[in-house]
Amino acid sequence: MNEILLWGGLFIISLAILIKSSDYFTDSAEKIGLWMGLPAFIIGVTIVALGTSLPELISSVIAVLGGSSEIVAGNVVGSNIANIFLVLGIAAIVSKKMKISFELIHVDLPLIVASAFILVVTMWDGVFNIWEGLIGLAALVVYVSYTVRSEKKHPDVKKSAKKLKKHLKKEHHPFEWKSFIVLAVSAFFIFIGAKYTIESVIKLSEIFNIGKELIAISAVALGTSLPELIVSISAARRGKAEIAVGNVLGSNIFNSFAVMGIPAFISPLIVPKSILMFGLPVMVMATLLYFFMTQDREITQYEGWLLVLFYVLFVGKLFNLF
Repeated sequence: MNEILLWGGLFIISLAILIKSSDYFTDSAEKIGLWMGLPAFIIGVTIVALGTSLPELISSVIAVLGGSSEIVAGNVVGSNIANIFLVLGIAAIVSKKMKISFELIHVDLPLIVASAFILVVTMWDGVFNIWEGLIGLAALVVYVSYTVRSEKKHPDVKKSAKKLKKHLKKEHHPFEWKSFIVLAVSAFFIFIGAKYTIESVIKLSEIFNIGKELIAISAVALGTSLPELIVSISAARRGKAEIAVGNVLGSNIFNSFAVMGIPAFISPLIVPKSILMFGLPVMVMATLLYFFMTQDREITQYEGWLLVLFYVLFVGKLFNLF
């Protein structure tokens, strides 16, 4: 019992450190980007998108280095499921009705479906190797390039870009050593948080005699999806449905391509049978549900409750609770 409390407590603390450090890392990187004069939309599709998925990426890299590569597939699949069912569901409940612009859906929606099916094809043999990792990273480059070019052409982005240029002329962003120090310190704590998160997952799986991938697809995936949850709820409260929906969409694409792709360069990733037989089908179902729910350019509160109910059902079935 004492051992469960020890490793359970360490898991919660280390996961909290990982998430909070990622938040500081993203914030300082964003400030450095502004100081360097990077356009706002470039910062959005690179630094911010990376920042909200940083916990998944670093914990996955640490898992592979520790010889527990099966955690990566569970983390990615579980995070993608949590993002759609839980994050988007709660955001829809909070906002009561999320209105979505056609332009956002038109640009990104086919890509999230494609990312899910690419993940299925590359994982299907139970191993995700370096060549499949290269395919994922190449697809990510295509996604970022396409998003940047599409946003540049969008009339709303052109207007906001003009406003931003005027704003930047008025507001000078001075060089601050503080941002670089915060970046370095937060990077160190991201590493520490990820290291002990994975170590506690391995220990807990041994204590409860369950697969590491099951803890990864549930507890780790849920914990590392907290940044997306916080961002989406905040956006939903302010009536910014596009941010909430786009945050989930971009995070899932980044998870599928980068969080799976980068660790594969260290070592081939083992995809456990439980992920192939249950996790992946649920992820594809969640992605298709996301696709069809957004076709009418809105997600209602009732649809939000339905999504959350699906997540509860998913976790229950995962651990044979019902």
